[in-house]
Amino acid sequence: MIMKTSRSLPRRAAAMTAAAAVAALALTACGNGTKASEALPATPAAPSGTTASAPASAPAGRHNKADVAFAQGMIPHHRQAVAMADMVVAHGSSNEVKALAEKVKQEQSPEIQTMTTWLKSWGQRVPQGMNEMPGMGHGGPSAMPGMMSDRQMNQLKGTSGAACDRMFLTMMIEHHQGAIEMANTEKRQGAYGPAKKMARNIVTSQTAEIAQMRKMLGTGVPSPTGH
Repeated sequence: MIMKTSRSLPRRAAAMTAAAAVAALALTACGNGTKASEALPATPAAPSGTTASAPASAPAGRHNKADVAFAQGMIPHHRQAVAMADMVVAHGSSNEVKALAEKVKQEQSPEIQTMTTWLKSWGQRVPQGMNEMPGMGHGGPSAMPGMMSDRQMNQLKGTSGAACDRMFLTMMIEHHQGAIEMANTEKRQGAYGPAKKMARNIVTSQTAEIAQMRKMLGTGVPSPTGH
């Protein structure tokens, strides 16, 4: 009996060892599975100060020197267009021309506010008035495309009736052509999405208005503006 019992001890120990090994493997597998499931949602840590959405949103907020130049140039350009529109509304005679002038104001006044907001958010200077940029308002070679000189603005202000209507249309065609040139530059060189979108809208709307104004003048070629 003693010998039989002593022989059975190794067998029992081996069985217990095997059972313990199976249990350990099961626990390890379970533990590994739990850890794997917990690790699935994890992502590499983002650099400090960034978020997962940053790569998608960054391009929309990026701007460059062309965007700044577009806003700083187009603000005084638009202001002059609004001033011209006010003059023909006050002194012109054609209801059709006055309606167009009001449309110009409704389009360009909000754009002035939008571009002002951009410049402030970028920490850039916001132009004041119409003649702040060097060369503007004097008809010189450094003036922005389509900008009227002080003399031309005074001439428009001093006319009335049909003469005012025709002068406004002739001047505004040239003014719009300058704005389209500036907008096309922004389209090619700018990086800021909203500015490029505004530039596209300017090209579309002002091209259509040029065709309308030429039809009002009764000619496909505007008369000289007296530079």
